[in-house]
Amino acid sequence: MLRTIATRPLNGQCGQSLKKAATYEKSLKISSVGSKKLYSTASDEKEYLHRSVLPTYHFQKSLLRLGIPKLEKTCERYLKAQKPLLSPGEYSQTETTVQSFLQNEGQELHQELVANDKSNKHTSYISGPWFDMYLKDRSPLVLTHNPFVVFNNDPRPEYNDQLVRATNMIASSVRFMKTLKAEVLEPEVFHLNAAKSDTPQFRKFTRLLPQSVASYGAYWYKAFPLDMSQYGRLFNSTRIPRPERDELFTDNNARHLLVLRRGNFYTFDVLDQDGNIRPAVEIMANLKYILDEPSPQPEFPLGVLTSENRDVWTAVRSQLVDAGNEATLRHLDSAIFALVLDEEAPQDPDGVSRLFLHGDGINRWFDKSFQLILNSAGTAAVNFEHAWGDGVAVLRYFKEVFKDTTEKAQVGPDTKPANIDSSSDVKRLDFKLDAGIKQAIKEAKEKFDKKTSSLDLHHLEYKRYNKTFAKQHKVSPDAIMQLAIQLAYYRQNGSTVGTYESCSTAAFKHGRTETMRPCTSATQNMCQMLFESKEMPSVSDLQQGIRECSTVHQQLTKEAAMGQGFDRHMFAMRTLAESHGKVPDIFQDPAYKKINYNILSTSTLSDPAVLIGGFAPVVPDGYGIGYSIENNRIGFNITSYPPPRDVRDFIQCCSNSLDDIYDILEGNTPARKT
Repeated sequence: MLRTIATRPLNGQCGQSLKKAATYEKSLKISSVGSKKLYSTASDEKEYLHRSVLPTYHFQKSLLRLGIPKLEKTCERYLKAQKPLLSPGEYSQTETTVQSFLQNEGQELHQELVANDKSNKHTSYISGPWFDMYLKDRSPLVLTHNPFVVFNNDPRPEYNDQLVRATNMIASSVRFMKTLKAEVLEPEVFHLNAAKSDTPQFRKFTRLLPQSVASYGAYWYKAFPLDMSQYGRLFNSTRIPRPERDELFTDNNARHLLVLRRGNFYTFDVLDQDGNIRPAVEIMANLKYILDEPSPQPEFPLGVLTSENRDVWTAVRSQLVDAGNEATLRHLDSAIFALVLDEEAPQDPDGVSRLFLHGDGINRWFDKSFQLILNSAGTAAVNFEHAWGDGVAVLRYFKEVFKDTTEKAQVGPDTKPANIDSSSDVKRLDFKLDAGIKQAIKEAKEKFDKKTSSLDLHHLEYKRYNKTFAKQHKVSPDAIMQLAIQLAYYRQNGSTVGTYESCSTAAFKHGRTETMRPCTSATQNMCQMLFESKEMPSVSDLQQGIRECSTVHQQLTKEAAMGQGFDRHMFAMRTLAESHGKVPDIFQDPAYKKINYNILSTSTLSDPAVLIGGFAPVVPDGYGIGYSIENNRIGFNITSYPPPRDVRDFIQCCSNSLDDIYDILEGNTPARKT
């Protein structure tokens, strides 16, 4: 999807640098043994995951800037996305509104946006408004913003013990952090052909290039470095509630870990005075001390306040500071990350999802950049705050920690914790609570329980076919999944609705995401052929319909990955208009509100380290649809608020729709299932 980046013409400086580096390339003699020495040494084994030949941020300066789409193309794409959602009369009215915008206010807003972008070449046009969107939102983080991702179990069952796995995950997490902060973490690169570019020779060659042009050398190999600006907020970071706009706080000097157990807060240092990682057996001893510590759940558990409306939490946090808790809060905020040790161990996937999506609200601190949560059976997950970054940095952390803990575990089931005085090493954080704060905690817990109890969720593991099957039939696996979702909703409700799929624009400097609109005229046509036709169309017509859905979806994917969707451009122009106090008709058009009322909010995450992931619906009558299509299975993890939505019925509709797609691609007429 990113191939076209490499076809852009190179400027003079870049071309000269590439030629100069190329003169060295032929003389490079790199053996696999030699390359290993460049990644790590024996003395580094405990402290770092590896030592990359390429500095972590080697490509950052030379990343391409995220382009602003042409206004005419944005309007064209917007109308195309609206067509399957509107009646002919509604579409005609919206078309008139769009044409007026294109000829009038749109020109001024677009030109102002372009001018602002030219004056801020250090970033992207969407970065500031996107941070504001998250940080100014006053909605609670839990269920509104924070998603979760569950690790697959360690393939060695005995290593899934809660104490053993937590110790190993802390050790690997801190190794990852040190590797990142020392800037020796391998840069994040998308390799179009890994066999040719994910090689020692590629690293040697691009290492010779100045950072100001290094990305162009990677493009020459059809390898595409990704933006890593968000990685700096991964550790030692917290979102702090503030009036009107929250603050992202980071303290890179802190050496301690935050641990939550039964709603109590504990900290201990995982780095020594010299910045070295403490022995794993000492970390293990401190965790065992916390697990054995008999303190009951507090009568007024502070963590539930992080699930509150942000204005309410802002006011209560000010009360906490006034009551003498400022230093304690700062100690909590600056922790490397939050480790959560739960007592529950649900066995079914729905229970697992519920625990990691929200839990009981007591043994959580939703403001931390991420929480590493382990239940009592050793199942582990990450729940992360979304304002500071998207899934790219979190998934990299996730994959590296899973790999390191399963391949280079620091402790095992027979390991004995160190004989140290954990009672003096571990600090329990105590807070001074007045009557007003106690009442706020009580109210926050009541609201949390009411909201989370209204959420329903269910899952589907489907094994009739998989990613390989889709590729064999020359259709996009992601297009198949999105078509199944559209068919499922139409089967259940008889209509099309606003649908959201996120696509990363990390190939560009400070890129965030672009929206793909998977509800297309092609998917609408498939829905109508299957559910509105008096007689079932021929199999060949249905096969052609699926292929058209795939073609359209792949084009949308390519455009979005290149920053050439319409959503972010329109969002940025609307933000500008609102700052001027005059909002054009296009943004007040019911059709604009309709397409942005995302009843179907979807996201995919497929990786060998990932067991399951999910999030809550973004609107009260919507579905939150996490999905994956892998080489051995298809999975859905879906949430909703009943009534009006019935998630179990929707899951069944997804299964039936996957059956339909299978039958059609195999050359069979699908059964008409309700």
